Amino acid sequence: MPQATYHFPKGFLWGTATASHQVEGGNTNNNWWKWEQDGHTDGTSGLAADWWGGRWREDFDRAAETGQNAHRFSVEWSRIQPTPDTWDEEAIEKYRAMLRGLKERNMTALVSLHHFSDPLWVSERGGWENEDIVPFFDKYVRKIVDALKEYVSLWCTINEPNVYVMSGYVAGAFPPGKKDFKLSMRVLGNMVRGHVAAYRAIHELQPEARVGYALHYRPMVPRTNWSPLDRLMRNIRYNGLNMGFPSAISTGVMKTPLGNQNIPEAKGTQDYFGLNYYSVDTVWFDITKPDELFSNSGYPKDADMSANKFIANIPEGIFTSIKWAERLYPHTPIIITENGVEDSDDHMRPRYMVQHLHQIWRAVNFNWPVKGYFHWSLVDNFEWERGWTQRFGLWGLDLDTQKRIRRPSVDLYAEICKENGISSEMVQKYCPEVFDKIFPS
Repeated sequence: MPQATYHFPKGFLWGTATASHQVEGGNTNNNWWKWEQDGHTDGTSGLAADWWGGRWREDFDRAAETGQNAHRFSVEWSRIQPTPDTWDEEAIEKYRAMLRGLKERNMTALVSLHHFSDPLWVSERGGWENEDIVPFFDKYVRKIVDALKEYVSLWCTINEPNVYVMSGYVAGAFPPGKKDFKLSMRVLGNMVRGHVAAYRAIHELQPEARVGYALHYRPMVPRTNWSPLDRLMRNIRYNGLNMGFPSAISTGVMKTPLGNQNIPEAKGTQDYFGLNYYSVDTVWFDITKPDELFSNSGYPKDADMSANKFIANIPEGIFTSIKWAERLYPHTPIIITENGVEDSDDHMRPRYMVQHLHQIWRAVNFNWPVKGYFHWSLVDNFEWERGWTQRFGLWGLDLDTQKRIRRPSVDLYAEICKENGISSEMVQKYCPEVFDKIFPS
């Protein structure tokens, strides 16, 4: 049996990721809470993982004790600025305490300023449909960055703007629940402008800061290469989901299936690229789906599937995603800001994690500048419209008692973090079923 270790570069960031609304609990002043109360989600966030009640301390302890040297979390706009004219200094101090907690545990913080949720007062003014959102967002960013910059210099302006737009304005699964592709592109343009404003504000307040955004990048393949209709549907879906925001940052022109928007001030407004990768879609022409432009998507029949068929384990996709990012943004540092799988029994997560990290190691050895990896997620959390039906945490969560449940992947990830690499012994111990794929004879 081969014995070897795939080591990562010195200084590599090893962490997990969370988001405020998903773990804090009691976020009653934002559009997601209202969306839940209106019955659009599978259950409600409720107490979530009770971070606002202080349980972040024990979760940060668990992360630090198991070798993580970084953590990505988000701050909640609706807590910080509950009305257009008020700031909640106690809420800001809670976030300062969280950042002090990370510093005391020798962990690097990556802070997201917008992760899907908006204050109710913002939504009532049209949210990201309204161009006034840009000065609103700029004002909020300046307030919170000035308050937190003592403890953090790595910022994510907006998480997955493409998912926010597609889920809220095309599929209708996120608030405000609209299905208007033309409107969605206006929202995306405003999110680009919001990112630009935030990027400039952060560098004005903290010149040494590193600022980027996180994109949900979804590789796609046509179901049949010989079918021009399948290839066309793949291209429309791919460009619609993946290319708008990145093209604006790369060239100053936001390219969309409905035409281009010139946003020249966006060009080059990132110091790193945040890549969120989960799986690869297979796309085909479907005449029964006029509402989806006659396209459909799914996974291969023989795919290694998560328990409720939400994610297919296709690790090669993260390699092609990093390759895509390096070509679009040459020499720009890349951080894997999310990667994980819903798996309450923890049967699939070990091989999913190891196989994806092996592909990231391959990318690093092409000299592509991958600087860190944040596994989604540290602890089970409220998964948006899917509620509590999916368990992405390394640590499980008993909602009734708030007890944390140690899954085997906790120990696997701890060994990876402490070794700064993947060893043959780890793979044999935690996911022997993929040993020959990771360490071929």
